[in-house]
Parts: sequence; structure tokens; C-alpha cells
Amino acid sequence: MKPWWKDRVAYQIYPRSFRDSEGPGGAPGDGIGDIQGIISRLDELKSLGIGIIWLSPVYKSPGADNGYDISDYYAVDPIFGTMADMERLFAEAAKRDIRIIMDMVINHTSDEHEWFQKSRDPSSPYREYYIWRPPKPAKKPGGKPRLPNNWTGFFMEDVWEYDEKSGEYYLHLFHKKQPDLNYQNPKVLEEIKKIFRFWLDKGAAGFRCDVINIIYKASLEDGKKSLAVRGIEHYQSQEGNHAVLRELRRDVLDKYDCFTVGETVMVDLPEAKLLCGESRGELDMLFYFEHLEIDRRIARFIPKKFKASKLLEVLTKWQQGLEWNAVYLENHDQPRVVSHFGAGDDGGKAGGYWARSAKMLALMELTLRGTVFIYQGQEIGMTNFDFKSLDQVKDVESHNLDRLMKKLHIPGPLRWKWIKASSRDNARTPVQWSSGANAGFSNSRPWLGVNSNYRRINYESQKNDPASVLNFYKKLIALRLENECLKSGAFVPLYADTRLMIYSRELEGETWTALLNFSGRTVKLPFATAGVRSAREPAVSNTCRADLEGKLLPWEGALFHQTS
Repeated sequence: MKPWWKDRVAYQIYPRSFRDSEGPGGAPGDGIGDIQGIISRLDELKSLGIGIIWLSPVYKSPGADNGYDISDYYAVDPIFGTMADMERLFAEAAKRDIRIIMDMVINHTSDEHEWFQKSRDPSSPYREYYIWRPPKPAKKPGGKPRLPNNWTGFFMEDVWEYDEKSGEYYLHLFHKKQPDLNYQNPKVLEEIKKIFRFWLDKGAAGFRCDVINIIYKASLEDGKKSLAVRGIEHYQSQEGNHAVLRELRRDVLDKYDCFTVGETVMVDLPEAKLLCGESRGELDMLFYFEHLEIDRRIARFIPKKFKASKLLEVLTKWQQGLEWNAVYLENHDQPRVVSHFGAGDDGGKAGGYWARSAKMLALMELTLRGTVFIYQGQEIGMTNFDFKSLDQVKDVESHNLDRLMKKLHIPGPLRWKWIKASSRDNARTPVQWSSGANAGFSNSRPWLGVNSNYRRINYESQKNDPASVLNFYKKLIALRLENECLKSGAFVPLYADTRLMIYSRELEGETWTALLNFSGRTVKLPFATAGVRSAREPAVSNTCRADLEGKLLPWEGALFHQTS
């Protein structure tokens, strides 16, 4: 029997930026999105066609990394609400046939977690819950003690933090307030199993597992100096990591009607097959990043020229290489896709291509094989932030990147240009619900600045406009939900060059052919594909042209249908 999560479209909610509910009696909110705010918008998600919500962390946290530093896995952070609110969210979503998967962070906790605070005592039974090591002796008499190894981290910081109380260093691959757990200690995995069961019993339908392929540190030896993240060869996709995932599957997940999707760091296709091959009993699917990095050097930070042919090459590799894909173009860590691969914000000028390019990208995402994940605001074409300086950015990664580039003597204007294009805060500005104050997100000042284009780009203005980005998403989602070929048919690449991409989806005599123009220029079609020849006009088009006349207009996307 086909799993239910292969027949639904998912939607990621980043709670603090989704919707801030009012206080009791209509009192002002606090400017931070919350669980009651999510509940208030479930009908909009149902109308969009959403059947799964991926909920970013709402656990108790000091907020050093916006909730990905968890201090209590069994409690809801007061800024988001109460456990009763969470239980109501599960219940209200279920009434609308929407299932919720929780974002689960098990590589690290907050340094304020009870386990870590107890582990600071070398004689505590919690000491081995984390990775503590003494400093290495100084190279010369009288010199400074050295760090336990030469690893570097993902937030461009040292990965070892000295603790005065312990007299030793602890490992943190991310922020210093996010100490890594020690999976060589079986007690840690037993704790994680309890956490999983707790939330599944509450009503969760599964988990999005944060940085899940780097949780097991096989050794703490020095890393090769040639690698961008030094030391990663000692913990990326280790056999111990696979063993942890298989045990979680066997002892917990297989006993529930749920699924897991993993965020996987620097994963390649062979590794991905080991992590989510159906026969392996580990993850059900995973998020990879390669398709979003085709026009970036050093992950997503430094740009290079976009080529549609490279995008098709990467999509083909993953679409054909994995049994099932987690399909996405945006999340809380990535720039807005209409600003990345599309025309960006055209300022609302006549003849601009913001809306058309947003629709073209929707057409691509919703015609790929796998479970589609849409990120909040993507369905209305939200763009990257319009902040004027780094002072308006709150993302810790962006500030660390700026400091690193400053040390490398990269000029300030260039540093800001690159950060503006890559910052995680691009996806974290509040959702633009209306043209009212604070974009309808809150009746108080939001925790992060609202993009000033909310007066033009917002849900309320698009809701009743049949030509809007929002209603184009609704149309495509409805088409996908009723068509097996679009969900699970074979992916067949047909043609690509610098700007043009053509591929088809095929299943049991049915073919859908997508033609996409990733540029502001009109392009000639190199040939008439079978799908185009047999159809009088596109089944779906973002320009509503009945006859393409052998060309695609700027940012045009068209989908043809053929049956044999």
C-alpha cells in the first residue's frame, strides 16, 4: 500500500515568523509568531491544498539559534504558547485532514538543557551525554594549551568551548550554545527514543530530522586541512550514524503511522541512497542542497553564473537516483527562490516579471517527482529582505560570515552584497498576510523587520485574484493531487541550455511535458517535443497563451499533457 505522505503536499511553518496572535481580550501580541497564530490560519492552508505541516521547533529554548537550541524537548516555549495550545493545534489540523511533523534536533541540545548543566560535573552520570575532552599540551614549555583537535564548524566558529567548571572543552559543531550529544553512549539514544514516543503519542505524524547525517562522531582525530569544514570525514554519514537511524526506526518509528525526512549535510547521491533506501530502514526521504547551489560557490554564499542546463543535470541526478525525493525550493535556511532563481522584486512596475517568474518556479517544483514541500510565503511570491545594513539582520550565521570575510579583507560593500543574497533571514521575515500594519502579521512590532513590499505582495490582495501567484499555486497543487503521473511518474530530461529547460514526466502512457524559461529574454524552442506536438495548447501556462508559436516569452512556463 502506498504511504499517505507520498500523496500529499507539505508546507513548512517557521513559527516565529508565521502569525502572531493577539493577547487576551484583544491585547497586543508580542511580535513573535505563535501556535495560536498557526491555528488561526489552518483554513488558508487547507484551501491551498496542504496535507502536511512541517513545524519548525516550538520547544523550550533560550533562542541562540531561533529554537534549534533546545533546553527541554518535553515543553513548549512560552513565546509560542503552552502544551495545551500544541494539543489543540494537533486536533484542529486533524479536523482538516492535515498531519503535522515536528522538527527534531538531536545532534545537539542547548547548553541550558538540564543534561548539559549536569554534565559539567566530571563525576556526573550525564558527563558522557556530551563530548568532553581535555586540552592538548602546549607545543613548547610555557606555551598555551591547545584545542583537542583542529576541526572547524558550520557557523564559522571554533568547535571547542572551554568550561571553567569542568576544566575541559566540549564539542559544538554549530553555535557554542549548542553542545553536541555523544551517540557513542547508548543512554543518549534511549533518551531520544523517549522524546520521539512522547511527540508521536501527542499526535505528531513524524519528524523532520535536523542535520541528521552528522550526529555520530566516529573519532576525534584531526581533520584534513583541505576540507572546507575540517574534520567532517570523521562524522559525516558514519556507519554508527546509520546504526542509530535503524534503531530508531526499529524500536520507535515502525510502531507508528509516521514518516521521517532528514536534513543531510553535504550529502552526495551514494550516501543518500544509504540513508533513505527503502530496504535500509533508516529515513523515508531527505533534503539535499545541490540543486540550490548550482549558482553558488562555497555553499550558498558566493554567487556564480546560473545555467538552466546545470540545474536540469542536478535535478535529473536526484530525480532518477533516489526512490523518492523530498522536493523543495525554499526553507528557513535558504534565500527566497523568486529572488534566487527568478526575477526578484520588480517593484510592481508594468511589464515586470516578479509574478510570472514566481509562477514559473511553482510550475517546476510541482511537476517534480516526490513529496513537495512549500515554505511559508512562497505561495504568494515573497522575496528576499530589503534591509539596508547588517544591523537589521539577526541571523548568527550572517554575522559570523561578515566577521570571517572582514578578516579576509573583503570590502564592506561586497560583504553586504553577498550576505544580502545568502542570509537565512531572507526567509525569516514575517509572512505578509495583508497590506495593513506590520503586513497583518502582528499588531505589535515584529521580532524581525517586515519587507516593505508587503503593500504589494500579500495574501489578502491575492486571495480573490484569479491571476495571482497564490491561485496559480492552488491550481497546480490541485492538479498534482489528482494525478499519479505528476506525483510518481518517471522523470525524463529532454533539453536544456543556459536559459531553457524542458523535461517530461511519464507513467503508463501518460506524459506531462514542462517547458521553462529562466531568463528575461524570449527564447526559441529548439524542437517540438512529442507532448507539445500532440496538444493544441498548454494544460497549464503562466501567461495563458494558447499557442507558443515556437518560443517562450521571458520567464514563461508551460505544461503540456499527452496520453497514448
